[in-house]
Amino acid sequence: MPRSIASGEHAARSGTARWLRDRIGSGARDDTGSASLEFVTAGLILLLPLVYLILTVATVQAAALATEGSARQAVRVFVRADTESAGRAAAERAVRVGLADFGIDADAAEVDVTCSPRPEECLRRRGSVTVSVTVAVTLPLLPTALDVDAPASIPLSGTATHVVSRFWAGAS
Repeated sequence: MPRSIASGEHAARSGTARWLRDRIGSGARDDTGSASLEFVTAGLILLLPLVYLILTVATVQAAALATEGSARQAVRVFVRADTESAGRAAAERAVRVGLADFGIDADAAEVDVTCSPRPEECLRRRGSVTVSVTVAVTLPLLPTALDVDAPASIPLSGTATHVVSRFWAGAS
């Protein structure tokens, strides 16, 4: 007899547990398939700003490389020129080519040539020539009419200095 009572209690407990499980389970919603929806939603919320950040950094880095490379090449061709006017023209061409390689509009670039020790005489033996290239890089995917206070571009500058050879003959 004690055995039948114990098995009866067990049956009552398992029936109660089953009944409780069924009652709680029927009130709860079914979560089947919601993990993929949550993953896609959270992924888009986190991924889109990350992709924009990568695009922006890549654009700014490319422009920085373009300005530095253009300034370096411009000063090299300037100091090898026969005359100052030919040097300025060659430097302008070098900047245009260097910026075009990186997809930057060369018409918007500012090129500044300075000379020392005599600013009026650039191609002087052992004199130094400095070329500065400045561009404004437009941020990618940013509409221009979004906000007038927000900067839509980042100014970047590249500078290079080269010494005129002591053996420079130039045009006499």
